[in-house]
Amino acid sequence: MSDDDTFRLFTSGRRFLEDGHPGQAALLLERAATLTPEKTSIREALGRAYYALGRYRDAAAAFSEVVRRRPADDYAHFGLARSLLAAGDAPAALAAAKLALAMAPGNEDYRRAVAECRLLLEGGTASPGGEGPPSW
Repeated sequence: MSDDDTFRLFTSGRRFLEDGHPGQAALLLERAATLTPEKTSIREALGRAYYALGRYRDAAAAFSEVVRRRPADDYAHFGLARSLLAAGDAPAALAAAKLALAMAPGNEDYRRAVAECRLLLEGGTASPGGEGPPSW
């Protein structure tokens, strides 16, 4: 497949995701990620699709790959935090959320993610799966 084919898979997958069809999005984005595993934009979209499907461990793996390739990407750390929190790993989620907040201290979504992680670690409750970022 060509770069044009991969781009078509990616743009179609994002469109499905934006239109509320994460299953179809994941199928296309998985193919795109297989063809170009180094593309973090594809991995981020795939993480969002997995999150929307409730596949939180898969979402965390996708966001982890983005973080590995782009460690200064605050949004990827936030996506990782949301996914880990939804998967039940509050300590790891807190670490990722703190990194996102440190990179973008004015972001209220990141601040809420840190607070939610802390609440869970202190024995409180949070909504299942948390609140996804506004753009999800």
